Formats: sequence, structure tokens, C-alpha cells
Amino acid sequence: MSTYRTSGLLLLVLGSVFLLSGCQTFLFAGLNTTDEHKGIDVERHIVFDEQRHLALDVYRPAHAEHAPIVVFFYGGDWMRGKRQWYRFAGAALAARGVIVVIPDYRKYPSVKMDGFMQDAARAVAWTHDHAVQIGGDPQDIFVMGHSAGGQIAALLATDPAWLEAHDMQPRDLAGFIGLAGVYDFVPIAAKEKDMIGMFGKTPMEQRRAQPISFLHGNEPPMLLLHGTADHEVDPSNSKSLAQAMQAQHEDVTLKLYPGVGHEALLLSISRPLRRDAPTLDDVLAFIHAHGKAAPFDGSPGTAH
Repeated sequence: MSTYRTSGLLLLVLGSVFLLSGCQTFLFAGLNTTDEHKGIDVERHIVFDEQRHLALDVYRPAHAEHAPIVVFFYGGDWMRGKRQWYRFAGAALAARGVIVVIPDYRKYPSVKMDGFMQDAARAVAWTHDHAVQIGGDPQDIFVMGHSAGGQIAALLATDPAWLEAHDMQPRDLAGFIGLAGVYDFVPIAAKEKDMIGMFGKTPMEQRRAQPISFLHGNEPPMLLLHGTADHEVDPSNSKSLAQAMQAQHEDVTLKLYPGVGHEALLLSISRPLRRDAPTLDDVLAFIHAHGKAAPFDGSPGTAH
């Protein structure tokens, strides 16, 4: 089994900066200067929840029509992050025929799980209601997330309670794409004070936050990507979810990238780090295979 090589000093520096929350803005600003600009339309700061002052950004292929849509939820331990940081991800997919919606959501400790999950569901409902307006198709909406954002997206795809509030069901989604997500973690260790604050003190409470708890055989197809060198979210999370999906005879694809770490998995979507893992290619192949609307012209072979 081959190991994906990191881009040497560049990834080392970027990874170190990524871990310093005060410097994340500089890291993402640097990555975002390298993204694709041609053939992409960007609409920033579209308010989807006036009461809570929440907005989203839309990246789309120029002249998009009936294109697949990805709603991307970023990570940050459910406590930090900004949609603007992830322009590199939105542009990478938009340059290959996919519309990307990146919403903000409220963070802990301002809210607990119910708060940010309601925000996430509302963002998906907004996307569904405005799909045609932004050049997409309401039948062709995928949810995608990295790390904590993977847990948020996975809950939308497994626990029907969140989308039901907007007259939607998990099976209304074309698919779920998880990048090093947190799916199987109960009981939460006593040292994880913030997770206990968000998700509850007892295993019974905590299971509401665990996507694997809700598999019932009616989920959308799933693509689970994880690096074997991930020391922040153990790859067992993706393995467990894949096994549970298989036990329900559900459509699931698990890909483990040897030698790839937690941040490296996400950053490999960016242009300078794209050789480190085939993340972008695999995401595009999954969308191409599971899209419910007309075929799009984004092909996994077009990534460079």
C-alpha cells in the first residue's frame, strides 16, 4: 500500500500554523491566494437566518444550470471557524462543475448541539429552496464536512429530526461526504470538558450527537475519507460508520489515505497541496456517480 507524500516544508509550516488558532486567518488567506478564479462566480454574505445573523457564501461554475450542489460544513471543534477561510475548497469544486454553499453556524459555548444543528439544517433548507436560483438542482444536494463539520453533516444525513423541521428527510440528500469526521465517540472521556458541555454528561444524552446511533437503513449514500496518520480524530470513526452502513446494506465507500494527517486531508483540496492525497478526485467521482440530476461536466480526471 502506497503512502501519499506531503509537500515537504510547505505542509509542515501550514500544519503548524493551522494548529495555532490565532494564526488560522493567515494560513487560509495564503491558501486562498492560490485557488482557481477563472470560470467561477462567487456570491458572498447571503443571509439565510436574519434573526441569528447567519450568512453563507456560494461558489458556482459560471452559467451553472442543474449543477450538483455541495453544502460544506467546516470544522474547528464546534467552537471556531469562519466560512471565508474555506474559499479554496469552494473554488476547487466550482472549477470542476459543482456548486458549493459554505454557511456559518453558531459555536459553543454560545450554543450547544441543538443550536448549531438547527443552523446547519436551516442552511440546507435554504439551499434546497434556492437551488434553481443559484444554478443547481434541489434533487442533487450533497452535505459534506471536515472534522466537527463532518459530525454536523453526518447527523443531517442520519438523524431525521433536524431536516424534518424543514419538511425534508435525510434521503432527500444525494449523498454525504465525510472528511475525517467524528461519528462514533460515546462515551465521551471525562477530560473532554467541551464535548461534554455540548453533548451532555451521560451516554444516553451523548448518543444524540453520535451519527452512528441513527443508522436505520434509509440513509443517503456515503463517502468516508480519512488519513491513517490522523492523531486528532481516530480513523476508527470512519471505519465504524462504514461497517454500520454495510450492516444495513447501505451504499458506502470508505477510503483510507496512508500517511495523511487530520489537517492534511482537508488542505489537500487546495491547489498547492493537491498531490498529497486524491481527496478532490475522490469527492468528484462520488458526486458524479451519485448525482440524481443531469450529468455534470466536472470529472475527477480534470483535477490538477
